Amino acid sequence: MSVTSMVVLGLSIATVLLLLGAFWATTRQDRRGRVSAPPAEVAPLETPLAAPVGAPGHAGTDFTDPRTIGVGDRIEIHGSPARVLGAMYVSWQGQQWTEFLLRDSSRRFQWLSVEELPGDPPHLEVKLWNDVPTQGMVPAKSMLIMEGVEFYPIERGTAAFRSEGDTGVPERGLLDFADYRASDGRLLSFERVQGGAWTAAYAQPLPPGSISIVTRAS
Repeated sequence: MSVTSMVVLGLSIATVLLLLGAFWATTRQDRRGRVSAPPAEVAPLETPLAAPVGAPGHAGTDFTDPRTIGVGDRIEIHGSPARVLGAMYVSWQGQQWTEFLLRDSSRRFQWLSVEELPGDPPHLEVKLWNDVPTQGMVPAKSMLIMEGVEFYPIERGTAAFRSEGDTGVPERGLLDFADYRASDGRLLSFERVQGGAWTAAYAQPLPPGSISIVTRAS
């Protein structure tokens, strides 16, 4: 073997040894870093609290029970005062609901309907109705358009009622109704009493706690 070959071989061996040493040092440093690093603390998962608006309530304990409203009571809806002038107690195919005639501080008249729906547990459905001009319209058995919105029929029939207080209707009689719903969930209802003229109104559902009784009728 020539001197040149021996020099080249020696340099090659030295280079290999240097590379092995650097790799070993790097490996030890990497492992040492992983072992000595404190484990990350993971916060325990907590069940999020329900939003106050969506929290279920219990009529009579958490808020005023609308079923206890009486003729002559003074109430507030979203803080706006109104007086209960009269009530219609309606019955149809085993279903029962109450419609209260209200007069607010601006002497505007509105109807408030209260119905207990079956379920487990049963729940109340409370709606505030705002009149809309019918312009001679009658409730169709198919889709109808009111103020540019398409409404589809959901329920119709003839119910019996008895009235109390000032309602503008007989003490007892029959009530024809036809209910509709739009694709966005809006409700429209037609009603007529004793075969009279049809009236129509939009429904505004009220969440629990919207109604409070200020004073009871004496």
